[in-house]
Amino acid sequence: MKKSIAAIITFTIIFLIILIGGVPIFDTVWSFPGNFDIIKNFPSEELPIGSIPLMILALLGTGIFVSVKLVFPQLFKFWHGVKVTGGIYDDPNDEGDLNHFRALATALSATVGIGNIAGVATALYYGGPGALFWMWITAFFGTALKFSECTLAHKYRDILPDGSTAGGPMYTIDKGLGPRWRWLAVAFACFAVICSFATGNAIQSFTVSDQIYSEATQILGATSSLTAKHYIFSGFEVSLQQVINGVILAAIVALVIIGGIKRIGHVTGLLSPIMAAFYVIAAVLILISNIDKVLPSFGMIFEMAFNPPAEIAGVGGGAFLVFLNTMLWGIKRGLYSNEAGQGSAAIAHSTAKTRFSVREGTVAMLEPFIDTITICTLTGLVIITTGAWHHTEFYVNRIDPTFGGELLNASLLTSLAFKEGLSWLFDYGDKIVTVGVLLFAISTMISWSFYGDRAALYLFGEKAIKPYKWFFVLFVFIGAIAELEAVWSFGDAALGFMTFPNLISIILLSGVLKKSLTDYFKITHIPHKQLNKD
Repeated sequence: MKKSIAAIITFTIIFLIILIGGVPIFDTVWSFPGNFDIIKNFPSEELPIGSIPLMILALLGTGIFVSVKLVFPQLFKFWHGVKVTGGIYDDPNDEGDLNHFRALATALSATVGIGNIAGVATALYYGGPGALFWMWITAFFGTALKFSECTLAHKYRDILPDGSTAGGPMYTIDKGLGPRWRWLAVAFACFAVICSFATGNAIQSFTVSDQIYSEATQILGATSSLTAKHYIFSGFEVSLQQVINGVILAAIVALVIIGGIKRIGHVTGLLSPIMAAFYVIAAVLILISNIDKVLPSFGMIFEMAFNPPAEIAGVGGGAFLVFLNTMLWGIKRGLYSNEAGQGSAAIAHSTAKTRFSVREGTVAMLEPFIDTITICTLTGLVIITTGAWHHTEFYVNRIDPTFGGELLNASLLTSLAFKEGLSWLFDYGDKIVTVGVLLFAISTMISWSFYGDRAALYLFGEKAIKPYKWFFVLFVFIGAIAELEAVWSFGDAALGFMTFPNLISIILLSGVLKKSLTDYFKITHIPHKQLNKD
């Protein structure tokens, strides 16, 4: 069966499932099998190990497996990745689209995003400070997953007639595992396309538009000609401000993505460092002003990672449930943040200009370090040191039920932390988060457009690229004016469904990975400039 026909059948099945099952069926993807009581409470209600989601076990388990099999490349090959990213081995004559730094920047533009602002806050809201420790654990093993999926994607990529590249888990499965596994590659590509429209696009657009609309209503009020919402049909109202937001966002994204991966690489190579530096500097200033609270915050993180306070009246088995809750929220938000094992970043890294797939794999290892270990940690510490974490469900339920402050979750909690933390400098620290949301979301949309682009190319050929891009731009506009609770569930489910084909390919090709890693480091690697002199 042709890939295009298989893809059409797959999309049809997904559409029918949506019509019949609705949103709830997609909500279960990240909770299965814990959504079944008979499994959730296995072996007992006091020790409900069955409530641990299969998705988390698969991602963390595969990360541990490849870490051990490859002898922890995240420890012993990390510095080599830093040197490669610095460009000392770059050879402009190598096949590919982007140098190592721009390939990393493109991948980071997709992973460094809303999860670093809202995701960390959500982990603290439900899991407390200890959740941050489990985000670190996830990042540590996720680094090995990044290395694996990106090395394989580069190894099995296609070089197209015009010299551009096409790679990712769909090519890894198809070429690495053979034609019998093509159905799995098609499934991955189909969900990558869906995910690019939802999680990587409409949700980001909605977040930016909603944030700008919120700022506008603070200035103009909710009844002005710009901000007043007009009834369109049941459950859908829209303002002129949101329409303007959608047009501007769609135009920005279109100007970048219509130019292809080289223009995307140039933009993200500039935007990623700027947006990260902007956010990191603000966070560091807050921590410097609260330097006396930083070490105690680390102590709290480690203590509550293993011994979080139980509910006020809870004892015995309740303590285990609280620990499990903290661990799961940390792991879930860590995986959402760095996307390790989900296969998306591998598409960007497959474009790198190098003869050595392992070389690009070592570059990919920097992603979880930058994304989770650095930026997520800074966000978490800002929330803890400023005392903003007191506005969480965790704090009220388990530490101080008499707390009278407003409960805040997601970006609202992070905004409060930045506002409080920078109050010694100026009164608009929360606007840092607004700008961060804007930059992070736009960069995520730009990078995800390329991921979906490559998936569409794999399924339908080059004729599908242009229509895909224009549909992507349309979804930027739709996201800016829509209410997207259902799209969140659907997009997250698609991201989950992408994960399993990718993990299967990593496990089955782990022997190839080990051999490639061993062979690569048998070679003496000489910087390109020095090689030219010799």
